[in-house]
Amino acid sequence: MKILITGGAGFIGSAVVRHFSRDYGFGIINLDKLTYAGNLSSVESVSNLPNYIFEHHDICDEAIVDRIFKAHKPDAVIHLAAESHVDRSIDGPAPFLETNVRGTFTLLECARSYWCGLPDSAREKFRFLHVSTDEVYGALGAVGQFTENSQYRPNSPYAASKAAADHFARAWYHTYELPVIVTNCSNNYGPFQFPEKMIPTMILAGLEERQLPVYGDGKNIRDWLHVEDHAAALYCILSKGAPGEVYNIGGEAERQNIEVVEGICDVLDSLIPNGNFASYRDLIRFVPDRPGHDYRYSVSCDKLKSELGWNPSRSFEEGLTQTVSWYLENRDWWQSIQKRYDGRRQGLG
Repeated sequence: MKILITGGAGFIGSAVVRHFSRDYGFGIINLDKLTYAGNLSSVESVSNLPNYIFEHHDICDEAIVDRIFKAHKPDAVIHLAAESHVDRSIDGPAPFLETNVRGTFTLLECARSYWCGLPDSAREKFRFLHVSTDEVYGALGAVGQFTENSQYRPNSPYAASKAAADHFARAWYHTYELPVIVTNCSNNYGPFQFPEKMIPTMILAGLEERQLPVYGDGKNIRDWLHVEDHAAALYCILSKGAPGEVYNIGGEAERQNIEVVEGICDVLDSLIPNGNFASYRDLIRFVPDRPGHDYRYSVSCDKLKSELGWNPSRSFEEGLTQTVSWYLENRDWWQSIQKRYDGRRQGLG
């Protein structure tokens, strides 16, 4: 099986590339623009495999995307390419509209043209997985969970761009019968995550004995999903999921932001105790909140578990310890990023 993966040099995309090429033996066409968050070193472990091909292009370029479909003849698409950082979307929403909406439209149209020309047997097996976020549903109060039937209420430019892309994906299934499946995942964490996101930000700040900046009062709640569990879920959905369906992917690990940061501090205290202070918790500082900061996200993955048999493979505590250890053991990876990323806070409006 040959799969076109967009955004395969990004955080989630690189995990999918590594797993699908190395563990499942699929042929991979990695289509990535290599924006600031794209990093080919994240897929270096599989880049020499005979079943791996890299295409350095923009998904908004219709002629290029059309050429890639015709040249490589994929059996499926996993669409992960996206601008993804909420803070960046607050300061500059235009790239989110361009990549997340126009790019998705372009990819859907090229996929539809390619799919229409396939033999009947190949058309029947073809799948287009559109990977999205739980942020399209908006914010929750203290109780309840998002389900696949929850109303869309995006509250940030990033979430709005992903919601629009979801609607295009749904429309291409219902209007043109393109075999699209939509997934909405909770917050991902794990190795190879760009340092602007919360967990790597806190890990690296702790290692460098800098302040650990926690937005607001730190009580905003997210559900955390290890990126490798996410990759396994996408394999499950690609293998067993039904076209036209939506599947939510959660880690079943709701935590307040402050609890996550304190957990990172505790792991650092255990792995590399620092004589300059009693605990890394001493570095925690509360800073002005993000504009429009959603209070709580929580997704029910009951449908995915009951219908397709997927379950997360690790607890959040296990995954967090593994993640901190990875950043300790792979300093070259993130130190090379720091040479071009100054870590300044964004998204203050």
